[in-house]
Amino acid sequence: MQVTVRRFEDEDAEATARIYFDAVRVGARDHYDEAQRRAWASAVPDTPPWRARLRSQASFVAERDGAIVGFMTLKPDGCIDLAFVAPQAMGTGVARQLYERLLAEAAAMGLRQLHTEASHLARPFFERQGWSVIKQQTVERDGVALTNFVMEKDLTPRKTPDSDARRERASQ
Repeated sequence: MQVTVRRFEDEDAEATARIYFDAVRVGARDHYDEAQRRAWASAVPDTPPWRARLRSQASFVAERDGAIVGFMTLKPDGCIDLAFVAPQAMGTGVARQLYERLLAEAAAMGLRQLHTEASHLARPFFERQGWSVIKQQTVERDGVALTNFVMEKDLTPRKTPDSDARRERASQ
């Protein structure tokens, strides 16, 4: 089952809103209780404001067999704002493919660092991609406390003794 990653289009708003809702309400059920999931996503987001939110960022969707199965967004400041995969597609590599496309976009934008506020469910994914937890935090939505993790990823090339030596030889 081939996955295609492409830029978000206006007609994707309804499908991505549904994935967001299902990922929170169903996919995150092992990490957050019912009250927390209801506070996080009380309903499927209303399409016009949701569309505007995704349009304001570099947004990508993943399609499999003509259906959208995930999406990820990147703000101009390097924040991965939204990263969600349909529950039935979790663990199938969809998030990884979206992330790779987002990294290419970040490079094209000249970003040197990415940051996000990852859920308990998303944290292990980001850690596997080399992200670091900066801090655990509690946020409140509709009077309900939710725990997430402020995370960062440095995109600058790492200096190694070998790369320094190669640069020095090249300049001679």
